[in-house]
Amino acid sequence: MAAYAIFFSYTPQAWARMMVKADDRAAAARAMIESAGGTLECLYYMLGDRDGFAVVHVPSNEDVAALSIAIAGSGAFTHVESRALVAPQDLAGVLEKAAAARGAYTPPGE
Repeated sequence: MAAYAIFFSYTPQAWARMMVKADDRAAAARAMIESAGGTLECLYYMLGDRDGFAVVHVPSNEDVAALSIAIAGSGAFTHVESRALVAPQDLAGVLEKAAAARGAYTPPGE
């Protein structure tokens, strides 16, 4: 399964609801991700321009796109962003493909 980081930021209204009723957001995220055939590796909150991120494993790009749309469509978030992750053991293969692609590319003006 492919791994993705999903970064998110809550709306002020969502934060206000969570302060009134602090429920298990990881369980809610896990249920949604499992409904798409995936797994939740971790969920963290953070300081900065985003409120948190989750690392998820799903079968395909279409599955992470569907999750991102469902999350954004819930109305509880101001920002949802998905990023594909590359495992260290896969980097050599990625670099090999990059070298082959670079060899086939002609830069502008050359």
